[in-house]
Amino acid sequence: MSVPLDRLYNFLYDDITNRDDIVIYQFLPHGSRKLEDLIDTTSKISDRSWLKAMTTPCMILHDQEPLMYHLYTKKDFKEYLEQNRHKLYPKALIEVVAELHLRACVHATTNAYDQTLLCHSEQNSQDLALYQHHGFIGVYYWSHALIARDWYRYAKVDPKLTVNFECITHDFLIYNRAWSGTREYRLTLAEMLVDNNLVDFCRTTFSAVDNQLQYTQHTFVNPDLAISRDDLHEVYPPNTHDASASADYSNEDYATTGVEVVLETLFDDNRHHLTEKTLRPIACGRPFILVATPGSLQYLKQYGFKTFDGIIDETYDSILDPRERLKAIVQEIKRISCLNNGQKRLVWSKLYAISEHNKRLFFSDEWHDRIVKEFQDNFESAINQLTVSGKHQDKLDQIASNNDPEMIRWRDTYRPGMPTAEDRVKLTSWIQKKTQPI
Repeated sequence: MSVPLDRLYNFLYDDITNRDDIVIYQFLPHGSRKLEDLIDTTSKISDRSWLKAMTTPCMILHDQEPLMYHLYTKKDFKEYLEQNRHKLYPKALIEVVAELHLRACVHATTNAYDQTLLCHSEQNSQDLALYQHHGFIGVYYWSHALIARDWYRYAKVDPKLTVNFECITHDFLIYNRAWSGTREYRLTLAEMLVDNNLVDFCRTTFSAVDNQLQYTQHTFVNPDLAISRDDLHEVYPPNTHDASASADYSNEDYATTGVEVVLETLFDDNRHHLTEKTLRPIACGRPFILVATPGSLQYLKQYGFKTFDGIIDETYDSILDPRERLKAIVQEIKRISCLNNGQKRLVWSKLYAISEHNKRLFFSDEWHDRIVKEFQDNFESAINQLTVSGKHQDKLDQIASNNDPEMIRWRDTYRPGMPTAEDRVKLTSWIQKKTQPI
């Protein structure tokens, strides 16, 4: 299944920013992290001259996946430059450009602007701090909020989502598809549910293999989350969902379960990065327990949503230790599962009243406009932070002045898009005007 997001980006960058003087790069297909998949998708800029490229700011869209600054090394960027778009670059230039991290993948790497804009969707992020320390300016907005509004739009009118407690066959709904990377905590949770005899109360499945690795062979990044069981694949039904499953919802699953236990992308982390997974039960008018990073419930409240404190023990949200946070969540699952039918019915009634409020908010124009306004404000703020000093051009001139034969040959050999002497003079003049005090 292909997950289309181009309409969202066209809406934001064409209609909201209303600019034709910024070059947008995004990972295609969406969700990819491969450097060769970071491509220019700007369609509004008609002037593609060298001078225009040198004087137009760039923005990289990294709003689908969590930022991972150390995912790439200088070696990765050197190999990218040698093998892909800039394979004709001389070695001396590659050495310099490879230091620019993701900026190395844009066409105008020595753009006159000192910084590159980086559109992202996380808060309290050390990775963002690293990017900003190395020449990027963050543009935050909750991208998954707008994505979820699109993907789950039919939940607003779906009659099969009408609440009927008589149809509930399982107390909890848990989608546990992948456990590799930042999701290794899901193996720990799966083991805890088995150890506490809670599997029968849950509509859930399990993937014995993820990213071509069997779960018993997984080496935990956090040893405190390591598991000892090797029979999870025998206890749980096998997973049959694919990677695009979260782009849709199952009204049957929601009609037959009481509370969704949402397993977010990030858990053993300090960042707030909530995806469509969290917003799916909200769109469907269902209560949830949020298995995410500490403070994630508070993050939701910042956007106007109500959570379930007082009915569900939500103190887990403030527990910093990841294993202890999982234990607290499992204990609350166990407490609810031990209630009798009458007690559960009373709990459902209270939870679903709050869920109805959240669903109305989610589909309201006011909430949508708030998300868009947040992006607009942060974008304009980032644009105003851009500076021009000519430092990237100065570095290029410094390399050229070293009389490296390969560099001289690259500089003096004509090729399409190569700047003329007049272009260089115009760029120097443009930079000088930008650096003059007003």
